[in-house]
Amino acid sequence: MKINLTQNKNFKLFKIISKVAQENNQTVYIVGGYVRDLLMQRKAPTDIDFVTEQSGIELAKAVGKELGDLKVSVFKTYGTAMIKYKDLDLEFVGARKESYSEDSRKPAVETGTLEDDQKRRDFTVNALAISLNAENFGELIDPFNGREDMLNKVLKTPLEPDQTYSDDPLRMMRAIRFASVLDFKIEKNSLEAIKQEAERIKIVSMERIMVEFNKIMLSEKPSVGLKLMEETTLLEKIIPELTALRGIEEVEGQTHKDNFWHTLEVVDNISKNTDKLWLRWAALLHDIGKAPTKKFVEKVGWTFHGHEFLGSKMVKNLFTRLKLSLGTDMKYVQKMVKLSSRPIALIDDGTSDSALRRLLFDAGEDLEDLFTLCKADITTKNASKQEKFKKNFEYVAKKIKEVEEKDHVRNFQPPISGEEIMEMFNLKPGREIGILKEKVKEAILEGEIANDKDEARNFVIKEAKLLGLEI
Repeated sequence: MKINLTQNKNFKLFKIISKVAQENNQTVYIVGGYVRDLLMQRKAPTDIDFVTEQSGIELAKAVGKELGDLKVSVFKTYGTAMIKYKDLDLEFVGARKESYSEDSRKPAVETGTLEDDQKRRDFTVNALAISLNAENFGELIDPFNGREDMLNKVLKTPLEPDQTYSDDPLRMMRAIRFASVLDFKIEKNSLEAIKQEAERIKIVSMERIMVEFNKIMLSEKPSVGLKLMEETTLLEKIIPELTALRGIEEVEGQTHKDNFWHTLEVVDNISKNTDKLWLRWAALLHDIGKAPTKKFVEKVGWTFHGHEFLGSKMVKNLFTRLKLSLGTDMKYVQKMVKLSSRPIALIDDGTSDSALRRLLFDAGEDLEDLFTLCKADITTKNASKQEKFKKNFEYVAKKIKEVEEKDHVRNFQPPISGEEIMEMFNLKPGREIGILKEKVKEAILEGEIANDKDEARNFVIKEAKLLGLEI
């Protein structure tokens, strides 16, 4: 089968590479994800992989020279070379065979043919190649029926699946990621092999696992991948805090919802409204404190008191273990988890302005994200209940807007600074300054004084007297 590349935006580049390869007595093929996405008519990726049956490094150097003496980044250990050309990343590699030892996913490599190279690919839909050689330019080379699998939306491995996943256990995560992102089914034998080989995920670095996991989290419907991870036991090996939420207990005829499946619904709900990775993570982790706080109380039923606070504390340990960023991303997720139930508690006519001010103060610039999370947390199938919850949120949002317009508490900056307090009382930095600043903040949040410089100054003078300070 021939692929018509003349309409492809990279056609001229492909012809140049074809010419350079012929002049250097080398073969050259486009392989991998670019071919898959081209045939699926998906948005073309910006990275293109080329395989030659000779030296990938030598071919890259010759192509770089032809394209205008472009810089070639060489990775001798892997026999690969990369060129940045316009908005593309071009990678050249020599065709190779691979063999693996049991305790490592780093293979022993030797020179091979194109077919050898296709055999080492993870899935048949990624083992497709398009020839750029003059004699058969544009020919699709498909030894494992990858195109048919693509049309059937099935993920299969070119070789025996248990060997494929045992050799490189990261492929288990890639299988689930492709199933989630491309909406493919994992072929039955392949899925069974993932279950059998799941324990080997432990030899893969957590950083590599999280690259795949975050792609699952950014897919249109993350629950597809998360369910597959749960079914294959990969999830409990990577994030046991989530699988600990599974199950429904009954005492005295009273049950609670299954918080694991509820969590997956929340993640799907929020994914309809945001592409923010860490807000989706907040949805994933918003209930992780429920497993350790679950308790049955006579005449009350099941309780999860303080699960938001405990959950937010659990986030740091979890991010540390998963080798995720411990900076602003983690702090944002902690904040969202900690505040995840606060807006619900404010759905009451009797809610005081001070409670609304405190939510504004605590949420700051992330208030809209918090509301997006809270709305996603509505998973009831009862239409009238859904409508009632949504109206309640609109009511709270309206009240908060009124308070914010009046009191300007969001992203709060004290109306009087520590330096000004020191100047008023001729003080050096010390404990008293912090006490007075905190009292000003509390007075504003409680509505005792307005968020106003003069009122704050008068308040500080009065409070300072109680500390024995005089102007």
